[in-house]
Amino acid sequence: MTEAFKIGIAGLGTVGAGVVRILQDHIDELALKAGRPLQITAVSANNRSKERGVSLAGYRWVDDAVSMALDDDLDMVVELIGGSDGVAKALCEKAINQHKHVVTANKALIAHHGTALAKLAETKNVSLRFEAAVAGGIPIIKALREGLSANRISRVFGILNGTCNYILTEMQESGREFSDVLKEAQDLGFAEADPAFDIDGVDTAHKLAILASMAFSAEINFGDVHSEGIRNISPVDMEFAKELGYGIKLLGVAALTDAGIEQRVHPCMVPINSPISHVNGVFNAVVCDGDFVDRTMYEGRGAGEGPTASAVVADIIDAVRGNNLPTFAVPANTLKNIPTVPMNNHVGAYYIRLHVLDEPGVFAGVAMALNNHNVSMEKVLQRGRAPGEPVAVVMTVHETKEADLLKTLDDIQKLDAVLSAPAVIRIESL
Repeated sequence: MTEAFKIGIAGLGTVGAGVVRILQDHIDELALKAGRPLQITAVSANNRSKERGVSLAGYRWVDDAVSMALDDDLDMVVELIGGSDGVAKALCEKAINQHKHVVTANKALIAHHGTALAKLAETKNVSLRFEAAVAGGIPIIKALREGLSANRISRVFGILNGTCNYILTEMQESGREFSDVLKEAQDLGFAEADPAFDIDGVDTAHKLAILASMAFSAEINFGDVHSEGIRNISPVDMEFAKELGYGIKLLGVAALTDAGIEQRVHPCMVPINSPISHVNGVFNAVVCDGDFVDRTMYEGRGAGEGPTASAVVADIIDAVRGNNLPTFAVPANTLKNIPTVPMNNHVGAYYIRLHVLDEPGVFAGVAMALNNHNVSMEKVLQRGRAPGEPVAVVMTVHETKEADLLKTLDDIQKLDAVLSAPAVIRIESL
């Protein structure tokens, strides 16, 4: 019988327990797919006595996860601890140095240290795999590395955070406030007790930085990803968006241009008839534009025990099979240092909502600010009249440079009749 491939799992939270469950429940099928039996030999977590819903009987418990890297009885370490540094980073570095394959679901680790880890793994001739780090059960990393390898990718974008997509979907369908829907998401387990990582766009930015590197054969540059969250989206914006023919989604967008890579995360108005507009709830979707394949779209569950653990186990099988392709599709030492296009240079259309006093001369002042900075108005919406009272006025503007729009908004905000900072959402034609 072929000798078993021995695995150590560090981190037994939701995903770690899911990986154990799959390896136990599908033991025979996985052996056929991997070409040899897969055997969990050691496990590690902070709390040995915690009930995890899976049996850990027969597995050697390791208190110090990093020591797994020195275990001669292991062929692979699966890192599911999380965090960009600390134990997770130390474990992965040491395991690779000890010629062990590494599989991780840790997007923060890869976004911050993926280029260096990939170079190290390739010098040691071992696999570093992280399919589960982006979009859960959607095999987007494998698609970019393998299925789309014949193409030059010009743009990759998508919905990369299920928590935000759930909140925006519920706001759109129910008309409720952001804070109410966030509380519901927390009660349902879709949002963390401290949701900042998700709702402020950091999670999406980690994933986008990884996708951009994979798509454009570039060194990861998480630090230059422009990132905004969804805290300021209101039901009023949802209503106006619908009237204008749009839905609102938090998108991560990376595009390769003559000036460099554009990497941005922010709420977007997307055409209501576009495929990505219909990706709702906790689902994720990723769209890739290639020169020969044109456009491909991938949709599925972006988080949770089953989808994420599924991606981890797929990476394990790849490593066991010896599918040792370069981590980022090309040799890591050939990844290019491509500059990031500053957000001020972004060119696009915009939605602007103003809170103004309904009085003569308001539009004249707004029009002058637009004209002074060469910003062209497309549409204006105002519901009803309330002379002397505050009203919401919405306008959309044609494609313009973001730096010019910001100057325009600064001038508009100085008008006496404008009562608060304008609300701005970028419009994506897709």
